[in-house]
Amino acid sequence: MTESKKELAVAALRDGTVIDHIPSNVLFKCVRILGIENMDTSVTIGNNLESGKLGTKGIIKVADVFFPESTLDRIALLAPTAVVNIIRDFEVVEKRRVSLPDTIKGIVTCANPKCITNNEPMATRFEVIDRDDVTIRCCYCGQAVNAKKAIIR
Repeated sequence: MTESKKELAVAALRDGTVIDHIPSNVLFKCVRILGIENMDTSVTIGNNLESGKLGTKGIIKVADVFFPESTLDRIALLAPTAVVNIIRDFEVVEKRRVSLPDTIKGIVTCANPKCITNNEPMATRFEVIDRDDVTIRCCYCGQAVNAKKAIIR
């Protein structure tokens, strides 16, 4: 075969969600956050795919599932470059970047064992202090952490 065309042969989605432009090094953390291992629907995961902007990227396609905003906020912590595509009847009806909120509530566990959130029944709250490197700081104890190293629920 003399074709020089490179393609990734993946079935099109009738309905569902495609999350693209995920950095390869956090793809499987995103898979865990989405709870894909517990789904009984068609899922396609691609990793280390060529990307002009990222070098390599990951992509997740999930048939017949539309994720809530709170779940996509978790993805934004790890993959602020991710793009969400909503597919209906084989057409992209919505395409948008994930957005990192200014305050993250109840998603990240504080790594400081003395933090009140680890000793009292209360939700955690972190503020984003660096959007480029995605660094967050606990609003209660001041502990800062890079989101890639954070414990995400």
